[in-house]
Amino acid sequence: MSTAGLVVLASGGGRTLENLQQCIVAGELDAEIVQVVLSKEGLGAQRRAERLGLSVSVIGKVTHPDRKERDAALLAVLDKARPDLVLMAGWLQLLPIPARYEGKVLNIHPSLLPAYGGRGFYGHHVHEAVARDRQSLSGCTVHFATEAYDEGPILLQEAVRLQPGMNPNAIADAVFAAECRAYPAAVQALLTGQANWRNGEVSWR
Repeated sequence: MSTAGLVVLASGGGRTLENLQQCIVAGELDAEIVQVVLSKEGLGAQRRAERLGLSVSVIGKVTHPDRKERDAALLAVLDKARPDLVLMAGWLQLLPIPARYEGKVLNIHPSLLPAYGGRGFYGHHVHEAVARDRQSLSGCTVHFATEAYDEGPILLQEAVRLQPGMNPNAIADAVFAAECRAYPAAVQALLTGQANWRNGEVSWR
């Protein structure tokens, strides 16, 4: 069986990207990152990707101000890479998902969806809301991406018990530790056939 190809989309520091690559190197993920796409120049994710020796493209509002041209450029990069899966790793733009990519695009969100999901809920905004609401439980969700924020079918979730009075930074650290486990596990489950997407639904065997 040939090694699965992954395209990773990132808009931030690239910690998730690096974690995925580390899992690949450690033999925990039977895949190869064939392309990294960034939403703008100068991101931490760019420095990490270059240090890891990964191929990088930049497609965003600066390089492609017109939304249709930006979407077309992004899909062209994906089509050239021919990935088995596309992984959003802190990607902050909606991704056009034509039929050929349905069931092939994953996102990880830093909450237990549907809680704290949707437009405006990303990154530290989520953890600030969780802290403000004094929640005792948070976590992360790996889900299939659709053309609506955080609404795709859920593949895997990992809960994190929060201690009373935890601030947003502490919550972020605890949730990211869960993300580092959950995302590679979800990807590996798909690649090995343990989990499947069919007609917009997720099944496990």
